[in-house]
Amino acid sequence: MAVRLNEDKEMVQAIREGLKRTGGYCPCRLERTEENKCICKEFREQMADPDFKGYCHCMLYYKD
Repeated sequence: MAVRLNEDKEMVQAIREGLKRTGGYCPCRLERTEENKCICKEFREQMADPDFKGYCHCMLYYKD
């Protein structure tokens, strides 16, 4: 399993700025819960799935 940042540098910068504003919570989510703290629970579960390949919800990370 390999997880990498999105290749779009501008998107990565915008998401990281959002993470700073929200205290590390996914800027794409309205709720500030532990499940939405980056790396979010949804993507951690997708990373554990050997058949999953794709981006996390906010498009910051990509799993090969």
